[in-house]
Amino acid sequence: MTQQIPSTEPELAGVRNFRDVGGLPTADGRRVRHGVLFRSGHLAHATDEDAAFLSGLGLHTIFDFRNAADQKLEGPDVELPGVRNVNLPLSDPADGSEFWKMVRDGEIDQLRGILGDGKAAGRMIASYRSIIKERTAEHARVLHALAEDSVPALMHCAAGKDRAGLSVAVTLLALGVEREAILADYLESNAKHRRYRVRRSASSADAYSPEIMELLSPLFDARAEYLAAAWETIEETWGGVDAYLEEGLGLTPGTRARLRDRLLD
Repeated sequence: MTQQIPSTEPELAGVRNFRDVGGLPTADGRRVRHGVLFRSGHLAHATDEDAAFLSGLGLHTIFDFRNAADQKLEGPDVELPGVRNVNLPLSDPADGSEFWKMVRDGEIDQLRGILGDGKAAGRMIASYRSIIKERTAEHARVLHALAEDSVPALMHCAAGKDRAGLSVAVTLLALGVEREAILADYLESNAKHRRYRVRRSASSADAYSPEIMELLSPLFDARAEYLAAAWETIEETWGGVDAYLEEGLGLTPGTRARLRDRLLD
């Protein structure tokens, strides 16, 4: 079974990659409830109309996985009345700051050096692995909050693809959602209207040349191999999903049951 995409989606002018995760099937025949778990890119550029739409979702909590450098670059989220905003950075500002400066400003020879020959995809795979292994406290906090009182919830990072993508995937894993459906939802971030807009400050004529965009694409794609690396890390580190949830994230059977009751039909 694969994801059922809603026939209509809101057209948000200043928020990329927004969607309701509802409808995804679990292995035991249940489905994620519509209207309880949403995902998107950052909310810093939300228009008044976007904010009105988001306010109408009845959100309890917004989980913002950006770090301080991200927030400085894009700005803080718009404030939605009555909604709790929880900032849980899943990457450190210092991690790769020079790398991302090069992505924005570098000339083609420099980009070939840091991104070519599979280096860009390798960096993404390493990032996914490290987030799974090293950010267990953050993922645990999200799941425990969802099990207690934090729904409806919206999860986002900058593009809504990697850090939010992994956090949504971990949540869906805890709910027992089928792997194929988790992957289908994750890959939806590749849709043209969802993709993060690459911003380059380089002034040369080839700043957005086909070769440069090809070099950059692994950084801005959602790829099955990235999510597969996260699953492999869970297997290698904890021996399986149940052990990861219980030992890695401290999710007791009772908490997991409450989580399922809150988010599943």
